Amino acid sequence: MSAGVRQLSTPESFLCGSLAACIAVTVSNPAEVAKTRLQLQGELVKGGGIKVYNNAFDAMIKTWRNEGIRGMQRGLGVAYAYQIPLNGSRLSFYEPFRRTINRVFGWSSTDQIPITSLVAGAASGVVGAVIGNPLFLVKARMQAYSPALPIGTQRHYKNSFDALATIWRTEGIRGYLRGMDAAILRTAMGSSVQLPTYNWTKNQLVGHAILPGDSVWTFLASSSVSGVCVCLVMQPADTALTRMYNQPTTKLPDGRVVGALYKSPIDCLWRTLKTEGVLGWYKGSLAHFLRITPHTIITLTMNDVIRNLYKDLAWGKSYV
Repeated sequence: MSAGVRQLSTPESFLCGSLAACIAVTVSNPAEVAKTRLQLQGELVKGGGIKVYNNAFDAMIKTWRNEGIRGMQRGLGVAYAYQIPLNGSRLSFYEPFRRTINRVFGWSSTDQIPITSLVAGAASGVVGAVIGNPLFLVKARMQAYSPALPIGTQRHYKNSFDALATIWRTEGIRGYLRGMDAAILRTAMGSSVQLPTYNWTKNQLVGHAILPGDSVWTFLASSSVSGVCVCLVMQPADTALTRMYNQPTTKLPDGRVVGALYKSPIDCLWRTLKTEGVLGWYKGSLAHFLRITPHTIITLTMNDVIRNLYKDLAWGKSYV
């Protein structure tokens, strides 16, 4: 990238990233419903307990048979709302953070340096996770609910607005912050590798003249590599987040409402390890892969496509 190339502003990047993520979540949401339920299946039960769902495909088939399209896309509305702060922040703040960190250490802002890319990816993800935590909390609880095959703690909200109102009424402001530490851990781990691996793969393909820089195949290949890396790194933290969000709550004598099972994401991971073994961390990993890989491919591919379309429409073909 040359210094003379015109850059999108942070608000422009935010809007492009948000739209790309909303397109992606429409496709990936059914797999996330399956992932959420598989992560809660046999929670803190030695031997795994009774299996309602055998695997990701079985979970999606049973959800379709018993709940139809509404069950497959449970939580989709709030998932759209969540994607705006999460991926809008992650995709729009990544480059400003990376360039700023490079300049602080005296490097060129255009250099792709692994450590600064990793830090910028984690930082931009944390911003999105903090802003979007109440929405992610609602999404996880709505996806866990099944009138036919209940798994884990069940909360029946009429819609996302009812969920937010109920949480405020029963848990107060602390309810909206529940699981934020786990969300920061999960998102930082995923974001630290998502954009760096995407950009590295893309630079390798273009730099070695394997594929052109503006080819959809370049976007798809880079996104595929990124999706696999995100899934491998993020799975244990993702399981902890789902369980932290969905755990039952109890009211203490001082009036505080706290989680009844876990004190923190580290406590959740430790208790899961002791009871269910290391495989407990990776429950729903296939469903997570089926969710994160197409989601990453579509998000990052559409982000590049939408950005290029926006540049053409707003600036004309000669914007470089």
